[in-house]
Amino acid sequence: MGCVYSRACIGEICVPRDARIKEPQSVRPNAAELVVFSPTSTNEDDENRDQIHSQLSLNPPGDPELGITRLSRVSAQFLPPDGSRTVKVPSGNFELKYSYLSQRGYYPDALDKANQDSFCIHTPFGTNPDDHFFGVFDGHGEFGAECSQFVKRKLCENLLRNNKFRVDATEACDAAYLTTNTQLHADSLDDSMSGTTAITVLVRGRTIYVANSGDSRAVLAQKRGKEIVAVDLSIDQTPFRVDEMERVKLCGARVLTLDQIEGLKNPDVQCWGTEEGDDGDPPRLWVPNGMYPGTAFTRSIGDSIAETIGVVANPEIVVLELTEDHPFFVLASDGVFEFLSSQTVVDMVAKYKDPRDACAAIVAESYRLWLQYETRTDDITVIVVHISGLSGVNCETAKPATILRPPVPQVLEATGSESPSTFSWSSRNHRARQDLSRARLRAIESSLENGQVWVPPPPSHRKTWEEEAHIERALHDHFLFRKLTDSQCHVLLDCMQRVEVQPGDIVIKQGGEGDCFYVVGSGEFEVLATQEDKNGEVPRVLQKYTAEKLSSFGELALMYNKPLQASVRAVTNGTLWALKREDFRGILMSEFSNLLSLKLLRSVDLLSRLTILQLSHVADSLSEISFSNGQALVNRNECLSALYIIQKGQVRITFDMDLLSCPSICSLKSDNPKEDNDQQIGKELSVEKTEGSYFGEWTLLGEQIGSLSAIAVGDVTCALLTKEKFDSVVGPLTKLSQDDHKSRDYSPDVPKASLKEIDLSTLAKVSISQLEWKTCLYSTDCSEIGLVLLRDTENMLSLKRFSKQKIKKLGKEVQVLKEKDLMKSMSSAACVPEVLCTCADQMHAAILLNTCLACPLASILHTPLDEQSARFCAASIVTALEDLHENGVLYRGVSPDVLMLDKTGHLQLVDFRFGKKLSSERTFTICGMADSLAPEVVQGKGHGLPADW
Repeated sequence: MGCVYSRACIGEICVPRDARIKEPQSVRPNAAELVVFSPTSTNEDDENRDQIHSQLSLNPPGDPELGITRLSRVSAQFLPPDGSRTVKVPSGNFELKYSYLSQRGYYPDALDKANQDSFCIHTPFGTNPDDHFFGVFDGHGEFGAECSQFVKRKLCENLLRNNKFRVDATEACDAAYLTTNTQLHADSLDDSMSGTTAITVLVRGRTIYVANSGDSRAVLAQKRGKEIVAVDLSIDQTPFRVDEMERVKLCGARVLTLDQIEGLKNPDVQCWGTEEGDDGDPPRLWVPNGMYPGTAFTRSIGDSIAETIGVVANPEIVVLELTEDHPFFVLASDGVFEFLSSQTVVDMVAKYKDPRDACAAIVAESYRLWLQYETRTDDITVIVVHISGLSGVNCETAKPATILRPPVPQVLEATGSESPSTFSWSSRNHRARQDLSRARLRAIESSLENGQVWVPPPPSHRKTWEEEAHIERALHDHFLFRKLTDSQCHVLLDCMQRVEVQPGDIVIKQGGEGDCFYVVGSGEFEVLATQEDKNGEVPRVLQKYTAEKLSSFGELALMYNKPLQASVRAVTNGTLWALKREDFRGILMSEFSNLLSLKLLRSVDLLSRLTILQLSHVADSLSEISFSNGQALVNRNECLSALYIIQKGQVRITFDMDLLSCPSICSLKSDNPKEDNDQQIGKELSVEKTEGSYFGEWTLLGEQIGSLSAIAVGDVTCALLTKEKFDSVVGPLTKLSQDDHKSRDYSPDVPKASLKEIDLSTLAKVSISQLEWKTCLYSTDCSEIGLVLLRDTENMLSLKRFSKQKIKKLGKEVQVLKEKDLMKSMSSAACVPEVLCTCADQMHAAILLNTCLACPLASILHTPLDEQSARFCAASIVTALEDLHENGVLYRGVSPDVLMLDKTGHLQLVDFRFGKKLSSERTFTICGMADSLAPEVVQGKGHGLPADW
């Protein structure tokens, strides 16, 4: 939770109960949650304001101690009823209007986890009415909340105490960050594996100073013609930035993702691209010989262990001159920018005249996206500051020593006692992540497999069309519901329950717990909050709700469970429409409409091997169409243009029997076709497809097949997927997909010649031209593993072939040769197939294996295995690993996608990209990373595979 100060000392400092921070000698502040309803100022606050102004007039503007004393003042004042506060900047003759909101994260495994974000607003900052300070601090680690509170307080004190604060704010900011970092190290608070990021903005007249350490962000809006564009005032300091990654590597850090540190991916190859595609597994920083600290940022305050590998507190500082083209700026923690881009945030703020509404919209949208792509949410904090009244001419004459700032960000980084040096602002923040995380994918997969889909409760009261229209108008532009689909909106309407109230009824009570959102259907309601007064606690009416105003309340109750900051009482008889939190989360988290689409898509045999992420993207491309009884879905004189998945009703399909010979038509073979006895010439077959079945899958392969008609039996609703839409989100679905299915249907009963009947020595010089490639079972970045037929025989063997072009492009010549040598040395192991020979042509280099592979282990795990089969698979993997270890091989590719099964069901290892041969000069840690006892031999870049391969 954060705290705010203004000229009247707004807000309260929030300190966790078990905080071990050394408090100053001033009054200890009380913990308080962020208010939702904001009472007006009290008379006592007005008196405090007058006292402050008198003190400011009696003391010299350069006195830091008076400003520091003001930092520790605590008052019961909240923001005004409209939720925003306005302050003036005298020298520039303009105003700043600001608001804020901090949302505690939702963690299913730790529902009571404290909000580790904090923030501060000082208006003015110190004793100069032209100085105003805004900061957001994102804590992390076991004591993250305490660290962010500590830094929030100490950073401001150190900045005001710095003797260069008035003359050189840049150097003062840099020194304040470093001093605060040193103080946190020296404090009793344990910051070994805890700390905080910090993003601060100092407004000094028309100039702003932005200091950033970590991955929180500041964004400035700039008018360019009719558009308002986002200008990043900070660049996230993460390993995604090449300059930051190289810097921490020079300090000894290992930069690896969790998959790499756990041995699932090659640690020697950078496997991440851009921040938006990290799939919830970004690159992290690790000490050379351990699996810690794992920070996803490269700068922070605290984190004493991470500091040893380059995670420093030195801020990057931006200096910018404000103009009339800058309407507002935003500070926010990374909980906002995980899924929202800077431009999206600016667009959202531009829609609202009041910064309070903008804050609420940003937090709600961030929260919604976290639950859409993850199974949790991060802490979310945002400050929005509107700038109004700036003119093109500065009212204050510039002094000779004043440096005129350019209208674009000037980035300064202070180093020690040297003068700040300017560096390039060419890089920009990565676009927000838009992919489902692995945790979210697992949650969806669990819902698909276990059928644990949220089901909306039956409506206890049937709404009239007038009532539904009123609710829709009230929610039309509400930030919480703006992104719901039409189907989700219909479900939401059904979930809203009617609540009748009498005069005096308390709908929600201050200090209590609420779990419902309400839309006022009729009647009048008043919002009450108990405030401190000279005579004690006095209830005050803050505002009134009516149906005519399309009023609604309780938004934050849909997000999390917290004590309510105000009461709502019925003034007259009235009606409310209530939406429970569990129903809202059910609609939002389980993606009610999307899960059904995923289930339908998973049932399509041709699409069954797509990942959940791919299926999710395909589901978003589905269109829905309805047919009445007897209506033709497709006529005989036209070709089918899409895949049809039947969501409701039945469809009768009539087609020529000759179509059954087409290998792409699987859906028509799966049913029991019946002959049409009325047809005398050329047999026709008809099948009835029921709800949940499909047809037309061949269209995704680009095949056009006629001689088919489909008629609706009763009312029918179908989901349609065209090849164009499928290719746009997943890519072309080639006939290899069909070959994959045929390989799984491969029957060992088909007579085949045994390899024992062939002299294996004759296979030692087989060329690729003598092998007929039949199907691909598994592929990597530069290789394929599939089945081949030895010409002039019926022997099916397995071939691993490498694309020479891809090997050269990726620079993996040395790795491929090592893999080949390792497989040849392991041919005696039961889990590794014998290498019969190696061969090559102009396109490929290949390894012929003495086995007939059937499929990857992952392909049989779509449905749960019985206990006996599961035990067999697990035992096979353990036995294989033991065999490898006995032969001195470390194998880190244990994944269902790379473990292969042969046609007899036994495990075979054919992917040794991540395998390593142990030597006497090397030892390995438990995480699979090698620690050399002798210098590593540096390999030069290869120029191609050797001719003898």
